[in-house]
Amino acid sequence: MEPKSPSLFDALAPVAVLIAGLAASVTLYGDNASYGPNQIVLFLAAGVAMIIGWKNGYDWERLELGLQQGISISIGAILILLAVGSLIGTFLLSGTVPTLIYYGLHLLNPAIFYAAACVICAVVALSIGSSWTVAATVGVALMGVSQGLGMDKAITAGAVISGAYFGDKMSPLSETTNLAPAVAGSELFSHIRNMARTSVPAFVLALLVFVALGWGQGSDYDPSRLDAIASGLQSQFTLGWYLLLPLLLVLVLAVLKVPAFPAIAIGALTGGLWAALFQPEAIQSMTDTTGNYGLQALTVVWQALFEGITVETGSDDLDALLSGGGMGSMLNTVWLILAAMCFGAVMETCGLLKRLVQAILSGVRSSGSLIATTITSCFGVNLLTADQYIAIVVPGRMFKSAYEEQGLSPLNLSRALEDGGTITSPLVPWNSCGAYMQGVLMVNPIDYALYAFFNWFSPVLGILLAHLGVGIKMALPRVTRLEEQ
Repeated sequence: MEPKSPSLFDALAPVAVLIAGLAASVTLYGDNASYGPNQIVLFLAAGVAMIIGWKNGYDWERLELGLQQGISISIGAILILLAVGSLIGTFLLSGTVPTLIYYGLHLLNPAIFYAAACVICAVVALSIGSSWTVAATVGVALMGVSQGLGMDKAITAGAVISGAYFGDKMSPLSETTNLAPAVAGSELFSHIRNMARTSVPAFVLALLVFVALGWGQGSDYDPSRLDAIASGLQSQFTLGWYLLLPLLLVLVLAVLKVPAFPAIAIGALTGGLWAALFQPEAIQSMTDTTGNYGLQALTVVWQALFEGITVETGSDDLDALLSGGGMGSMLNTVWLILAAMCFGAVMETCGLLKRLVQAILSGVRSSGSLIATTITSCFGVNLLTADQYIAIVVPGRMFKSAYEEQGLSPLNLSRALEDGGTITSPLVPWNSCGAYMQGVLMVNPIDYALYAFFNWFSPVLGILLAHLGVGIKMALPRVTRLEEQ
């Protein structure tokens, strides 16, 4: 017996529980909401969705299979996340991140820091096609530089994310940039050119805002703070250009399209090797083991991989700057991703997500409103399923026929999927991207979301241009194309 279709009330009930629970979580726990309370809310909302599924005729075996499939989607992200934890640990220990911070402190002026950080991340992401890799390497270093310069960490995180997602979105090497046209039925490079209509103006506007936020920052800048941190870095680690080679290796592997997990894992192991070769004093200061240096290096590097490193200099700022990393630092983020994916999987398995989208489409009357609805729906799917890939694939599948009926080119759909799905994902604290960015940059998405200007400007411009009818590509009717041939 086939399960019956859910009603709109069925579809809205778990969403209402989720919204109410998350609001209560943030009210009661504030910045600590992502460290357990939000996970409980997601599990409770998934439980409500399961009860509705049982009511409609879904048995446990079918729900369990849906859960397994939903969680399996996140396995790749979880593996990357754990590898990134190890990468940060060994890059700190090897002196790679301290060297980047040291150079950054001397090269980046506070007055242009936010805008420069955004541009640097955009260029690197455009080259390698991975916002996650950029955040875990260049982004981590820039967060350290911002602390040394006395800049706002939430604005810095917003600049890093803005640049990383612009570069990722415009790179032909990016997974999401390839996924969106594949789902929509458009061509990759035409898709990238069409995305420039919203992405380039949004990026320029974001840079202008970052310039304005940094304006005058250098006037009251105290260089003694820089000198103190630079001296602290030199006292704890050997610094030099050759310590940047592990980072260069990771970037080269990304350009060569080596999958993210092995590329980052290789980078983490290389960082451990560099630490053993070039940081003997730092390693010896972090272990109680005496005698053989090889055993000391193995012990400390191993610990950096699973637990990160702890540096004690007597300065709280410097200790926070140089300590962290390890797979263990990512376990809370993994928990959040698993909880979110459980909720999204049940919503999709029980047909509740599809019912919500159908209700949204019922109000679509024009080409502009269809594109705007697609963008907002992708953001909604990011909220409900906590995964940017689902936020691209599910609306893409469901809206494709509507675009064909409107006579719209699939380029409109693929651009809308990126504007609403890819770009908004790091703004959601329980989304895999938002959880990842918090785990890497150590800033709560609730704090940095306001400053991720590109990630707001791009979808807003997409909706605005759609309603104005600007940049909408109309597909020629089939008869017309045959006549032209």
